[in-house]
Amino acid sequence: MTSSVQPWDEPSDDFDDEASDVQAYDGDQFDLADRNALRRIPGLSTELADVTEVEYRQLRLERVVLIGVWTSGTAAQAANSLLELRRLAETAGAVVLDGYSQRRDKPDPATFVGSGKAAELRDAIASLGADTLICDGELTPGQLVQLEKVVKVKVIDRTALILDIFAQHAKSREGKAQVELAQMQYMLPRLRGWGESMSRQAGGRAAGGAGIGGRGPGETKIETDRRRIRTKMAKLRREIGEMGTSREIQRGERRRNAVPSVAIVGYTNAGKSSLLNRLTGAGVLVEDALFATLDPTVRKAATPDGRPYTLVDTVGFVRHLPHQLVEAFRSTLEEIGEADVILHVVDGSDEAPEEQLTAVRTVLAEIDARSIPEIVVVNKADAADSYALERLVRTEPTAVVVSARAGTGIENLLAAVSAALPRPEIEIEVLLPYDRGDLVARVHRDGIVIAEEHTEAGTRLRARVLEPLAGELSTFAAAGATAPE
Repeated sequence: MTSSVQPWDEPSDDFDDEASDVQAYDGDQFDLADRNALRRIPGLSTELADVTEVEYRQLRLERVVLIGVWTSGTAAQAANSLLELRRLAETAGAVVLDGYSQRRDKPDPATFVGSGKAAELRDAIASLGADTLICDGELTPGQLVQLEKVVKVKVIDRTALILDIFAQHAKSREGKAQVELAQMQYMLPRLRGWGESMSRQAGGRAAGGAGIGGRGPGETKIETDRRRIRTKMAKLRREIGEMGTSREIQRGERRRNAVPSVAIVGYTNAGKSSLLNRLTGAGVLVEDALFATLDPTVRKAATPDGRPYTLVDTVGFVRHLPHQLVEAFRSTLEEIGEADVILHVVDGSDEAPEEQLTAVRTVLAEIDARSIPEIVVVNKADAADSYALERLVRTEPTAVVVSARAGTGIENLLAAVSAALPRPEIEIEVLLPYDRGDLVARVHRDGIVIAEEHTEAGTRLRARVLEPLAGELSTFAAAGATAPE
């Protein structure tokens, strides 16, 4: 049988021109040969050339083939999506042998790629010696089963791959619980068994020794497993809720002390942790890998004029982030929703930084954080194309170009953060006794002192402060003070 798998060279503008000619001639239709083609993506293989190292890695790592279904966008966007899937697979510990992409109006409801292309994939997988097929999309339970029957190897989708990476990188107790909950939410509708063992029923009370007259229809094995998973999910939700209470207490303490919060968000591997280290010396893990940071890190920082605030490093986002993860990590993502300013970090050296911005803003909209003031931090400027940097600065009004590794542009970023943070607006005049030096220190730390005078009765201060501190100082109002609203 001759395979119709076609090599796909570097995505070029020629294909886009050809597609546009076809559209102009035949509406929204595509050429039949183009639509049915299963294109090979060159340059995806990560297998080592050294035979000794290859043999060692093959004992430990899964050998995978990638497949993507391209339904919209350009050829370059389809290739970038599959290249990102390769990075995800490498992060999970796999060896990528090859990758293919197919142009379709929509994924096949039975096998994702269609029966003919599934057969071609089976032959390609057999010739390469792969043991896993990874699909660039979320498969339905039916697609997963049918595709596995055809290709004869394990099939996983993009969602399962990301969940596996999260499971490897979760370190804290809360992070592990959140990932486990997301995995169970994904697994529940896809639970299946082999043979008849999963469909056998046990008597209702027979197993408990009820005997004759006590038997009932009972549950099948798969029903029992589903019930156990639901029970475990309910327990995990309770535990995550309890662990989130301590974070809420910490946030409440920061609000009480009127300490502004700045959340660092962005695409995975955009350099968020590097930026946190550069701004605060936090020393958190920095690794050239996707989803290296899962647990939020909070550090103290100060503006150039001395106003304190907190910096929060959050989990990175990715295109088509599984909704199970957004839901499971909602308590962690609340740190973003409570922030006063968002530092949206984007990799300036990426081939499509605008797509990163769109993907992150999609998740921010899901957690109701789009109304928070945003500063776009274009990172990795030392490795980025100057034209791409100019394009981002032109399209993003709040953009600040930096290099967290080299330290360039950090002063401009600190000035932008200082301008975006809420400033004290309530003007007060108070006479503080000398035994309340703590309040004097707080006014100097959290407010803007306009005038200060030391009298026999105490320290007279005229300053602008935030509302919570103005309320505490209202009992010490001096003559001529402006009453807080």
